[in-house]
Amino acid sequence: MEKREALDPNLVSDFVGNAHGDLNRVKELLAQEPALLNAAWDWGGGDWETGLGAASHMGRKDIALFLIENGARTDIFSAAMLGQLDTVQSILTAYPHLLHSKGPHGISLITHAQAGGEEASAVLHYLETLS
Repeated sequence: MEKREALDPNLVSDFVGNAHGDLNRVKELLAQEPALLNAAWDWGGGDWETGLGAASHMGRKDIALFLIENGARTDIFSAAMLGQLDTVQSILTAYPHLLHSKGPHGISLITHAQAGGEEASAVLHYLETLS
């Protein structure tokens, strides 16, 4: 595997920052630099966040789905926000302690499900029964 140079930190910060709410800018940046897809920004103290992580806690399904469709690595937090009950149940069955894990900025799994709105209500109900 060929080693590439590190991405420009300003570009990573711009990508992750915009993934909180600006789909058009996310598309522009990803077209400019496809390696941003799974790039992570450290907000400090090990608070790492990807574009998908940003979209997930903000409830931005449009951005999350765009990133996933382009190959972003999904996780339990994005699955919770997107209302993917089977995925969340499978992960928690295998790793029950993840119920209390924290996503970017220390945001809980339940908060990610709440951000998903009505489409994630089954996930939210499931998580509440486990708490």
